[in-house]
Amino acid sequence: MTSPNEHARLLALQNAAKFKGKANPKALTGAMMAQFPEYKPRMYELVGLLERITAEVNALSPEEQKKELLRLNPEHFDQQQQAKQQRKEERKELPPLKNAIEGKVVTRIPPEPSKYNHLGHALSFLINYLYAQKYEGKCVLRFEDTNPEKATQEFVDAMRQDVLDYLDIKPDRELFVSDEMAKFYDAAERLIKEGHAYVCSCTGEQMHEQRRDMKECPHRSQSAADALKEWNEMKAGKKDEGACVLRLKVDMAHKNAVMRDPVIMRIVKAEHYRQGAKYAVWPMYDFENALEDSWCGVTHVMRSNEFESRIELHNHIKSLLGLAKQEVLQYGRFNITGATTQGREIRQLIEEGKAIGWDDPRLITLRALKRRGIVKEAYYELAKQCGMSKMQTNLDFGVLAAINRHILDEQANRYSFVKDPVRISVEGWPETLTRVELKLHPHLQRGGRPLQLNGEFHITKEDHDKVLDGKVFRLIDTANLRYDKDKKTFVFHSRTIDEFRAVPEKERYGLVHFLPVVKGQELLKARVFQPDATYQEGLLEPNASSLRPDTVVQLERYAFCRLDAIEADGTRTFWFTHQ
Repeated sequence: MTSPNEHARLLALQNAAKFKGKANPKALTGAMMAQFPEYKPRMYELVGLLERITAEVNALSPEEQKKELLRLNPEHFDQQQQAKQQRKEERKELPPLKNAIEGKVVTRIPPEPSKYNHLGHALSFLINYLYAQKYEGKCVLRFEDTNPEKATQEFVDAMRQDVLDYLDIKPDRELFVSDEMAKFYDAAERLIKEGHAYVCSCTGEQMHEQRRDMKECPHRSQSAADALKEWNEMKAGKKDEGACVLRLKVDMAHKNAVMRDPVIMRIVKAEHYRQGAKYAVWPMYDFENALEDSWCGVTHVMRSNEFESRIELHNHIKSLLGLAKQEVLQYGRFNITGATTQGREIRQLIEEGKAIGWDDPRLITLRALKRRGIVKEAYYELAKQCGMSKMQTNLDFGVLAAINRHILDEQANRYSFVKDPVRISVEGWPETLTRVELKLHPHLQRGGRPLQLNGEFHITKEDHDKVLDGKVFRLIDTANLRYDKDKKTFVFHSRTIDEFRAVPEKERYGLVHFLPVVKGQELLKARVFQPDATYQEGLLEPNASSLRPDTVVQLERYAFCRLDAIEADGTRTFWFTHQ
């Protein structure tokens, strides 16, 4: 074991290396106390020791500090790098759950089937799903379909396609809350009989004023028998919508406004997509969630902190009914910027012809992101990065695209797409240069892309206009050319990449992708659907003829794109993913 002097010197040198050669004695106190607890009753001695040692270390030059640090701990910088990498890896994983038991954790994914899910929904769902996987537990998919005016089979189907299939989420159990209405009725009747709920016929405005002013509703003193009679009339459909509601009797003077006699059941007579006209009274969000989380056996609830004020109410309801409570963990809200996310607004855009559908590339719906070519792994990575941060997370397409780009760079094969093609002929093209084989992937061994050559090519108009200045440019992995301004034609310059690099930098342009024009080697017609809902027309290399729809590729020097369809005339229609 090192002496206090030696250990203090090592700590000071480490601290100096971290903070530009200046160690701070106060920053070393905790580490010294952990190593030498006997200093606890003699803190003044420890302070004096650290001040003396740090003064000596700070008097050294950075080079001298580094030399002495490596003498005392030769592996210091390797250890620092390893620790940094470990912290980086840990940030990619979700933090541990409080009171989580391996194999016993149960989480839930609770979508309301009244909308198409978007990026924010995906992250919330994945956090719950990934925690169940992390602890080898279970995840329940719970369709909260208790609003007959909004819930539809269309959105249930969309959830299955856009979330379960696309994101590869495999819940251990699936249920529809509307199938459990009888249990809600039983729970409501129990609360009425025990004096914890009453039927209120005040208007919405009156209830708002009562809760604001902390004044009790005149129906609050209603007997359990009278409340039960009115409740039965509500269930039987004898009451009109809006005529009355069932309220929980809590405390109208409670400091948490949510606790001021909230509505727990209301009348909705619209036909339900699944239950038809069987039920006339439906649960409100707080009542539904409090009961269902317990009925489903959920142990941990993960949701955004905008629901924080409701935790007290949910626990109160569970206490009244003797139901199990859950660990509730909250994260900052996922704020989607630069995109329309409200279903009502998106539907209006579609009806007005301002969006082509729920998969319009300008939207952030999962349906749109899938069609653009965002792979499922990108959502998983983003969910881990966002994790359980308490701060609001601002998300836009660019955040997701950056992760997706990193993944696709390893996955996607490369092909040549020439937009706005211009045909050129090359004078002096070598007769022996009749074939080239380009790589399908820059470093993964996946085979090649053979192309026949004869000195005629298509290049983009953008490249064509730039190389007319006479600078040498290189057809990717093939040959070096330049434009002869006197002859007004393109001429062969040289073959190898080394010869290209030997040209002075100011006299060369760069790399140009191309498509050869050779009889019998038919180029494919292609178009790319852009983020602004317009098309970019061009030509595609013949090696891409084997691509099947839903494949994401990199069109070299253009963008990552997903093959969406092969049209009747053979045109390949891609959707632009991102750069």
